[in-house]
Amino acid sequence: MREGYDAPPLNPIPGVVWLILLPIVAMELVVSAGTLGIAGGATGVGWRQEALQRFALSPEMLDQMIGTGRWTWDYLMRFISYGFVHGSFTHALLAAVFILAMGKFVAEIFSPWSVLAVFFIPLALGGVAYSLIPGVKMALFGAYPGAYGLIGAFTFIIWARLGAENANRARAFTLIAFLLGIQLIFGVIFGGSPDWVADLVGFAAGFGLSFLVGPGGPAHLLRAIRQR
Repeated sequence: MREGYDAPPLNPIPGVVWLILLPIVAMELVVSAGTLGIAGGATGVGWRQEALQRFALSPEMLDQMIGTGRWTWDYLMRFISYGFVHGSFTHALLAAVFILAMGKFVAEIFSPWSVLAVFFIPLALGGVAYSLIPGVKMALFGAYPGAYGLIGAFTFIIWARLGAENANRARAFTLIAFLLGIQLIFGVIFGGSPDWVADLVGFAAGFGLSFLVGPGGPAHLLRAIRQR
């Protein structure tokens, strides 16, 4: 057999990316089947709303825990679980595309536990930041803050490569500037909740964590400090 002809037709997705993605896909398949009437009968139509009530993050939850001093598991879980339920099939599909694209790129360079860190920690921190916005009542849901954490790690990789080439490192932030610009434009035109704050915090957390969990670990951070 000639060299290259036994290569898989699609580049394999690292297992850690599937570990993140499969719960999102499973949740969406179930609630979409209910919405379309394929499963659950008459009650299936309400499965998405039920999932949102059970897993989405209400900004008031953090206020209640701080005010009462009671840190309940149900509320704490929401800072992660909100990332696995979405408002629509399209909402979930776009999140999955980001996770696949960014996750594959990052997982080819970062260790599996590092990939998990730059997804789940930004997801949680994005939920905290959203909960601290004054006057916000709308619940937060969707994997985007975690996906933006992966974008932060992707940006770190590009930023490090540009630095090694003595190129303009500001170019590494082109993608995040474009994505946040689109979000702000849609927010101004169509309104809605300021969930872009959670995305921005997710990105910043993913980028910052990469100095600690990326290849080279804290040594990267020390070199960056010395170069300043």
